[in-house]
Amino acid sequence: MPLFDLMTLKAVERVPYKKDYDLFRSRLSTAELSAIESWIDERIAGHEVHTAGWMPGHDWRGTVLEPIYTKAAQRDERIAGRAFGLFVYARFLAHPEPWISGRFELNGRDIGSRTYFRKT
Repeated sequence: MPLFDLMTLKAVERVPYKKDYDLFRSRLSTAELSAIESWIDERIAGHEVHTAGWMPGHDWRGTVLEPIYTKAAQRDERIAGRAFGLFVYARFLAHPEPWISGRFELNGRDIGSRTYFRKT
């Protein structure tokens, strides 16, 4: 099923910033990618709303997400957040159920990451 963009209501067909996404993926092993994808899929399952930046928490040490910071983003926190956001986007694209994604504010400030809603 497709992922829809909230602003256009059009189906999204690929991950944005594909060149960056592919670079981040290339820096990780197959096992690391699989673990990250499984971790994201587990968080998506059974829930109606997700905000990418709120999913992982702040300390990734000792988790399957740590290689995003240490390897994919080469220890740059800002880039690690962007990489994680692209990995999340890709998992929603691959999800069997339709989802809608958009950007929102909280208390007048940009959240800084995408929010996903299960399309009903």
